[in-house]
Order: sequence, then structure tokens, then C-alpha cells
Amino acid sequence: MSDYQQLLHNFEQLGLHRMKEYFPNYLELMNNQSIPFTEAFLELTNQELLYKDEKKIERALKKARFPKIKRMMDFDFGYQPSINKQQVLDLQHLSFLDKQENLLFIGSPGVGKSHLATSIGICACKQGVRTLFINCHELLLRLQSAYENNTIERVMKRYANYDLLIIDEIGYLPIHRQEADLLFQLINARYERHSTIFTTNSPLSNWSEIFRNPTATAAILDRLVHHSQIFKITGKSYRLRDHQESIQK
Repeated sequence: MSDYQQLLHNFEQLGLHRMKEYFPNYLELMNNQSIPFTEAFLELTNQELLYKDEKKIERALKKARFPKIKRMMDFDFGYQPSINKQQVLDLQHLSFLDKQENLLFIGSPGVGKSHLATSIGICACKQGVRTLFINCHELLLRLQSAYENNTIERVMKRYANYDLLIIDEIGYLPIHRQEADLLFQLINARYERHSTIFTTNSPLSNWSEIFRNPTATAAILDRLVHHSQIFKITGKSYRLRDHQESIQK
């Protein structure tokens, strides 16, 4: 094996995949004296660091379990004039995390609540914030199962410790008394410790009908509304618009 082949092999063994990929090009530049040795290796190491950052973000996004990748730049604010665009865009700076604030997006199905929640979650992942996106019904099933299997303390702690937890579609399905109690325990465990983003189709005034537990409803709303930014989206459904446009075509 030549020294050149050995060097490429060493890059591979050390996990320096981007340096291995770019090294032949930079070697040619150095041989032609187009670039100094130090500058070449500086650029190679910068490429490797960039590659590792990209992979780190990919892993974070996968662990966050977003159902789809939705970015803020793709959100049509012109179609939802009820939203304060600048206020929403400012959420990308993640200052609400430092204040342990919650975010609540309220609106009819299809208006972009999950899109906004996901795009903020993606920004958080890029900044190294440990994030999880989960549908409310799935979360309640997992908590209920843990309760029945006597593992609730461990499971509750896991969900409580995420830096950012996104609970999607609260109120899409009825929530039973035991589930409401478990959800309150989770919200209470995260209260003023970590931020949570909620999306819901139902106005807060209707939550007593969803939870079927007046005591838990009052307690949840107390924790939820305090230290929260609330966004009410009153526009039309994107999905309905896209469906109508596809028919017209």
C-alpha cells in the first residue's frame, strides 16, 4: 500500500470522511503550488467540521421524530393574515427557551399549526436543543401504558427532560380522566423548567369538554397559559386550498 493509499485509509479509520473525499483535489492544488500546505489543510479541516455538524443535525432531526420536514421559509404568511409574522419569525431565535416559555398554536385543521411548530423545532435541533415531536394521542397512549406497567416514573422523567417537547393535536380525540391526570403530571413536571409547544384545534374555552375532568382541565390551563405565547390562527385551510387548486388544474 502506497503512502497515499495509507493516508486515505487513515482518514477512513479516523472517521474523517469529508477529508478523505476532498483530499485528492487539495493534493493536486498543493502539487501545482496553487495553495500553501497550511491553507489546504485548514480548508480540509473546515470541510470536515462542516460535515460533522451536518451529520449531527441529521441525527438530531431523526431523534426528534418530525413526521415531515417543514421550514419557516415555506410557510405562506400571506394566506394567514391573522398571524403576526414578525412575532413568529422571532421564535426562530429561540429566546422563549431561555425564559422557559410555552408556545400554543390554536386554529382549525389545516391552517399551519403543525408546520410552524415543526419549523421551530427544526431550528432548535440545529442549535443542539434536545427536541421531541409527538402526537398528543400517541403520547397519552404511551403514558397510559407506562402507568399500567408500573414504569410511569421512568417514562414521565424521559418526556419531562426534553429541552423542547412539541405536543401536536391536543383535542383531536377525547381525553379520558386518567389520561388528563397523566398529562397534567407531565406539564407540571416541565413547568418553568423546559419549554413545550402545543397545537390544538379547540379553543381553550372548550378544553373542559375535551378532558372530561374539570379539575385536571383547570390545572392544565393554569400551567399552560402562564409563561406562554398564544397564537390564534383564524385563516383558511392550506390543505383545502391545495385540493381546490389540484381540481382546477
